[in-house]
Amino acid sequence: MNTMDNVPGAQARNPLNVRFFYGWVVVALTFMATLLAAGIRAAPQTFVRPLEADFGWSRASIMSAVSINLVLYGAIGPIGGRIQDRHGVRVVMLAALILLGVGVGLTAFIDDLWEFILVWGIIVGTGAGGMSSVLAASVAHRWFVRHRGVMLGFLNSAGSTGQLIFIPVVMGIITVWGWRTAATALACLAAAAFVLVWWLMRNDPADVGDEPLGQSDTLAASGSASAPAVVSTSVRDAARTRTFWLLCGAYAICGGTSNGLIGSHMIPHALDIGISNAAASWTVGIMGGMNFIGTMGAGWLSDRMDPRKVLAGVYGLRAVALLILPVVTDANGMFVFAVVYGLDWFATVPPVVAIAGNTFGKNSVGSIYGLIFMSHQLGGAAMAQGGGIIFDYFGDYVPAFLIGALLAALAAVMSLAISKDEPRATLPAPQPGLAAA
Repeated sequence: MNTMDNVPGAQARNPLNVRFFYGWVVVALTFMATLLAAGIRAAPQTFVRPLEADFGWSRASIMSAVSINLVLYGAIGPIGGRIQDRHGVRVVMLAALILLGVGVGLTAFIDDLWEFILVWGIIVGTGAGGMSSVLAASVAHRWFVRHRGVMLGFLNSAGSTGQLIFIPVVMGIITVWGWRTAATALACLAAAAFVLVWWLMRNDPADVGDEPLGQSDTLAASGSASAPAVVSTSVRDAARTRTFWLLCGAYAICGGTSNGLIGSHMIPHALDIGISNAAASWTVGIMGGMNFIGTMGAGWLSDRMDPRKVLAGVYGLRAVALLILPVVTDANGMFVFAVVYGLDWFATVPPVVAIAGNTFGKNSVGSIYGLIFMSHQLGGAAMAQGGGIIFDYFGDYVPAFLIGALLAALAAVMSLAISKDEPRATLPAPQPGLAAA
């Protein structure tokens, strides 16, 4: 139901003067910006071997910058989430795109390891933190009541789609023109995205005289004619719950087995075992395509069933994928891995956000999910650095992949251990005489 036509002055506040629900424009902008940020964030794995060749840096040294990037990517999540809760998503997106553009642009001029750590570890890491899944959680909860889980799935699929698009392109640019040219091209795209977000992005439906999609239908179905009361939970109260810590612990494993292990080391591993650049890049493409299915499916299921079970299933599938990778020796094996792993790549986000939103309230999603996401990135940073150390010590990644599989299985158990009896955020009870919600 679109209420825009019934609100005086709505069209004046709508930058495109569209007659349909403006949330679709917001979703498109968020997807585009997140896709670009994911492409930038994934670029270091395509730079690893060129940096080794040009400067003689060890893999562990290069991964130290990636680890710092992942730590900041997570640490900025709670800060960005708090700003989003108080001031909206637009200012966070603009600041993030500035940092991403500056950081990746300066990468083209580095000559020393400390410079790479500064621009990629600190500047790009800080910018990436503003474009994390915390942003998707805030947009979905602000603009949608109906289809919220599906929107979470769609927006978070931008992460894999970004890698699907950018890794092959960046690898191609590196092959033809070099890694410095690739970094410059990414900086130009960040500048273009900044202009679009500055022009078209809006924080809330009220900014264009509208309401969240499906809110009127939900209120009508509940028998209430008034908007739901603001439901929120303080960070201190959230930290006293079992749900919060189980989500943090499992999400740390998620980060370690995704951004930390596969996101940082899969391409170098594929090249190390003799798989061509083209086959390695297409592996990421297959993962991205399957992840779109997996993440959208997880969002759809989270709207319809217990998200704890959805989350456990995703972690279980990841454990299987990581057990496959050590026995892969050719492009056909990488294809099998890409299909299985791709289905669970970002599929953890919709059920985690659903559990957090149901438990702590939509008005606390930015702050509390931001903290949960920080644990995700701390796990990712630990596994990125740990994977590099394991490689330098053993000469391959097999021990790291096996450890990742065991941890993913543990995360599945932790997800099922989240209590269904934990007090959850609910709408206020209806007034006497009105139908019960």
